[in-house]
Amino acid sequence: MTTAAPRLYLDHNATAPLRPQARTAMLEALELTGNPSSVHGDGRRARGLVEAAREALAAACGVKARSVIFTSGATEANTLALSQAWQGADGPIYPERLLISAVEHPSVRSGGRFSPRQIRTIEVDADGRIRLDHLDQLLSEGGPALVSVMAANNETGVIQPLAEIGARVAASGGLFHVDAVQAAGRLPVAPKDWQAHAISLSAHKVGGAQGMGALVLASSAVAPSALLVGGGQEHHRRAGTENVAAIAGFGAVAREIADCHAESAELLRLRNLFEQGLHHICRSAVVFGDAALRLPNTSCFAVPGVPAELALIACDLKGASVSSGSACSSGKVGVSHVLAAMGVDETLARCAIRVSFGWTTTEADVARFLDLWGEVASRLNPAAVQHAA
Repeated sequence: MTTAAPRLYLDHNATAPLRPQARTAMLEALELTGNPSSVHGDGRRARGLVEAAREALAAACGVKARSVIFTSGATEANTLALSQAWQGADGPIYPERLLISAVEHPSVRSGGRFSPRQIRTIEVDADGRIRLDHLDQLLSEGGPALVSVMAANNETGVIQPLAEIGARVAASGGLFHVDAVQAAGRLPVAPKDWQAHAISLSAHKVGGAQGMGALVLASSAVAPSALLVGGGQEHHRRAGTENVAAIAGFGAVAREIADCHAESAELLRLRNLFEQGLHHICRSAVVFGDAALRLPNTSCFAVPGVPAELALIACDLKGASVSSGSACSSGKVGVSHVLAAMGVDETLARCAIRVSFGWTTTEADVARFLDLWGEVASRLNPAAVQHAA
């Protein structure tokens, strides 16, 4: 009797498998009883786990613990940041406009607490990098702005020039928010170096639990108005009883974030091996954003004549989990707004597949997927595959 091969998981940008240290911390937390807002011993033990995790996340980001606000995930963190009212060190700040890039995550594209008429879109170039000249133009056109830009794109992995963007926003007197969800664990996360006022993080992208995120402030003196009110949790910045177990798991990963960064060199090697193998199998393959600086684990590619919708189904049936883009847009395969903003032809964009590697990925996984992809592409478009002589 033959044993079926384990599924091949290459969708870490959607969610990463739970890391052992996170699992251990969460199970230990689940053994405790107590509301972290309670003053008795059980409550204080729960509060201790929350504050230890807060310290770990703050240290990983180079800020003070009070600057970390735990949320239900990155979508809530983004919405919390996209506020028309901030409390600044010298008094209230009221940004009049929201400037976002054309390749942002849907939770930023929705505008948070800004109305549609207040939102302007910053154009990107053919590789998905923000056009700094267009940002300069938008910053000069009106009153104070809040600028929200992702550190690295979830679909293509393209990294934005955050320090340059932050310097421009600072010179204009605006506020700067960075969606650092995909960068965490793969790149150094440094809100102060970026001159960012706040960054959003998500636990499940780095091997923590789903349903847990954080908004990290560069300084606790400058913060957006609360989104959820009715309690004093998170220093009155996010009401609601904290998810102690998920927070403990997030903290466990944050304490070892340097090890996560150390994985990047191996992930880059695996990505390069994959892309070399892809071009050997399908010479017509296009890797989006390959001329730009990208995350080491992400490859978004298309093979003309191999539709993503059919390819995803075929890969899934063969035991491989890959993606056509943002998991938050799952349910149907449409044209990516990211690729559209980059000027990619719609026909080619409909063939886009994303593979994203992570801490569980091995060289054997890459080889296995290349073999599998060759079979899928050959069946869907035989002319696209370079067959050995």
